[in-house]
Amino acid sequence: MVRLLLGFLGLVSWALAADPEVIRPKVVVVTMFDPGDGTGRPPGELSFWIEREHLDRIIPLPAARHNVHANADGSVIAILTGVGNTNAAAAIMALGLDPRFDLRQSYWLVAGIAGIDPADGSLGCAVWADWVVDGNLAHEVDAREIPADWPTGFFPLGKNRPYELPRATADFAAENVYPLEPGLVRWAYTLTRDTPLADSDKMRRRRAKYSGQTNAQRPPFVLIGANLASSTYWTGRFMNQWANAWVRYYTDGQANYVTTAMEDAGTLRALANLCRAGRVDARRALVLRTASDFDMPWPGTTAVEALQGDEDGLYPAYLPSLEAAYLVGSRVVHALIADWTHCATIVPGTDLK
Repeated sequence: MVRLLLGFLGLVSWALAADPEVIRPKVVVVTMFDPGDGTGRPPGELSFWIEREHLDRIIPLPAARHNVHANADGSVIAILTGVGNTNAAAAIMALGLDPRFDLRQSYWLVAGIAGIDPADGSLGCAVWADWVVDGNLAHEVDAREIPADWPTGFFPLGKNRPYELPRATADFAAENVYPLEPGLVRWAYTLTRDTPLADSDKMRRRRAKYSGQTNAQRPPFVLIGANLASSTYWTGRFMNQWANAWVRYYTDGQANYVTTAMEDAGTLRALANLCRAGRVDARRALVLRTASDFDMPWPGTTAVEALQGDEDGLYPAYLPSLEAAYLVGSRVVHALIADWTHCATIVPGTDLK
């Protein structure tokens, strides 16, 4: 009798384990760092999403460093990947391969802060990425040892000098360059371009230092531009020149570098792989980066001095940029959910099913 009872309980346990709840999120919000792990202070990229979208359900994700947070009906979930392309790729793969989630119709919104090129934008700006370019894989020779006519010692794998033509092979470029679905990007931009963005005295003081840079001195606004994803936190005028040239080179001049962040190539690499496996639709990915700081020093100061910050700190737009990521990003999230009958099968801004 005891043996029969144990056998019955074993069958029940197996049945329950074989048929877990499957969560089908309409939107996955991807954040990268948060000092309070989303629930503490100071806030980070995840915090406002948990608080304002009521992502109160915690779903353990053993194969990643952080749990998944979800709202009551599972229509919106959020993940904190950790910093850097490696952490981002690992976390997104962990989520994408977890059988408890059906992500085939989900939209993906990367929402995080970044450095911005003062030639293109200002502190607190919100930038929808049209391209993401990996800034990690390369040859490097210390700048003190490079030939006098080289602009940098950082050059593509498989090449013998910076920006050597013809550009890297198509296969290699596919591992480093990620164009976002243009119709979806344009739809998101059009929907959000009039979003009021926060300004502050700190931001006004810092941007006033960028004399001669028209866009750097503007109050925050929404725009479209390419993101360079490098796990090295870099700064400086020469590095800014490299970033612009690197993005132009890898996109055959089709993209303009605007923001620098540390994770998005890893996220998009994972989504591309998961798409090939039929687990996600990579066309449904959006990358939103908001400017917490400039990527190069203001006139009259050095890169090291800029990295150390002034009286307004290294990130004068830290909290406003977090606000911008939520305010702009949530408009897209809410629009997708409100029109789900359409968005479930048709990607906004396209006629692709």
